[in-house]
Amino acid sequence: MPLEQRLFIGLELPASCKADIAELDPGIRGLRWLPSTQIHLTMGFLGNVTRGEEAALAEKLSGVHVPRFFLPLQGVGSFNARGRPSVVWIGTGKGHPHLFALHQHIQSAVLRSGLEPDLKPFHPHVTIARAKDVSAQALQPFLRAHRDDDFGLFEVTEFILYSSVLHTEGATHRAESRFPL
Repeated sequence: MPLEQRLFIGLELPASCKADIAELDPGIRGLRWLPSTQIHLTMGFLGNVTRGEEAALAEKLSGVHVPRFFLPLQGVGSFNARGRPSVVWIGTGKGHPHLFALHQHIQSAVLRSGLEPDLKPFHPHVTIARAKDVSAQALQPFLRAHRDDDFGLFEVTEFILYSSVLHTEGATHRAESRFPL
């Protein structure tokens, strides 16, 4: 067992949502569609964490409680790096107060555990593909066609502490701990 792991906190999507997302793959060259096992909504990235730090974190995360809520999955968009698409994502609608409250409670628990919280602005999304050498023009028709798609609602009943192992073909994620709301 390694002395430390690369960890992040996220929400798992129902299998039905993952299946719908898999069907969207437009087959654009250079656009690597993520396998359903990697599709989630990241609530915070922690990086490499020792086993002792992970235990302290799990203890603090077990104290995070917000009411269960329904989260919409709406619209397809992209993030760009150096003027080119880098990530294709599905959004969560026009903002969701319960999701942002959960994010704040999780980041507070991370801080109380002695780890550094993810300080990047929280832009909730579900990464569905990674782009390499794909032009914005090649991706635009797909983005326009799915900009307003509604992928339904799912009930958020828990959040998960995941480990992530990087490989040349992508990362593999494993649920380390589950925290019911």
